[in-house]
Amino acid sequence: MSFSPITHLRHVDIAVPDYDKQVEFYAKHWGLASTGGERDVSYFAAEGSPEQYIVRVRKAAEKRLDLISLGAADRAAVDGLAARLGSQGVQLINEPDILQTPGGGYGFRFFDLEGRTIEVSSDVETRQHRKIEEKEDIPVRLSHVVFNSPEPEKMTAWYEKHLNFRLSDTNTHPRLGGLFWFLRCSDQHHSIAISRGPHTALNHVSFELRGLDEYLYGSGRLMRAGIPKIWGPGRHRAGDNTFTYFHDPNGNTMEYSTELATIDEDTWHPSIYDVSDPATSDVWGIAETADEWISKQMFNDPDKGQFVAPPM
Repeated sequence: MSFSPITHLRHVDIAVPDYDKQVEFYAKHWGLASTGGERDVSYFAAEGSPEQYIVRVRKAAEKRLDLISLGAADRAAVDGLAARLGSQGVQLINEPDILQTPGGGYGFRFFDLEGRTIEVSSDVETRQHRKIEEKEDIPVRLSHVVFNSPEPEKMTAWYEKHLNFRLSDTNTHPRLGGLFWFLRCSDQHHSIAISRGPHTALNHVSFELRGLDEYLYGSGRLMRAGIPKIWGPGRHRAGDNTFTYFHDPNGNTMEYSTELATIDEDTWHPSIYDVSDPATSDVWGIAETADEWISKQMFNDPDKGQFVAPPM
């Protein structure tokens, strides 16, 4: 039996002022498939994923994280979680109901501790998808999302208490203390991570590629296309996943990654990794040294969507 009512990460929805460039970025450069939309809203799927879409882009005057969508096993799990969160004082945006987004389904929305909109859903129709072939350097699926928080210890405890996420590993610094908390809802090392930051914001969204070759081909393709690279290629110690981080046209950080570790619940014990050891950030030792400039590129702008539900 699963230890969390959450099964996986479905999609990440963002709002941006430079809408046309963001849409072009995902379709032309990032390797996602446009699945339509409506006025000032576009949906993007990953060719290898059964999810109807993994990214939604909405045009808005100010940049914000609209919502994070998480999967649940069935309607009973959705109803049970909604009742539980309500009894624990979590602010629900709406009660469970039929969803009016592509693929339908059944779900509800609520605010997390810092006011991000979280959606939990089940029974969403799957999308026709395909196997990604060798040397196809496009995302297979959504991997994970990382939040910046000025109070990451409280945020970590909130996700552990209310959604039963489990801590996989922690990155720390001898002077600054804890920096990253990696949280799982399944055997995937992390679906969500919390990063210490100066304000509430999106740190990055990560997309999984087929394998090491495809990840490197994709990273190189983006670099040759002039997409602003922040950091990588490299391989993290926590999660053992590869990384190359880029800025999208609106200043959000997007990651190409692959080979994220899986967890054996019977044997796993969380580790604490010291980022003053260069191998913690990059075990390969080929990426740029992690420094203050790289960290600041992922601070992002303060999120304008705290405790404000998106219009759709």
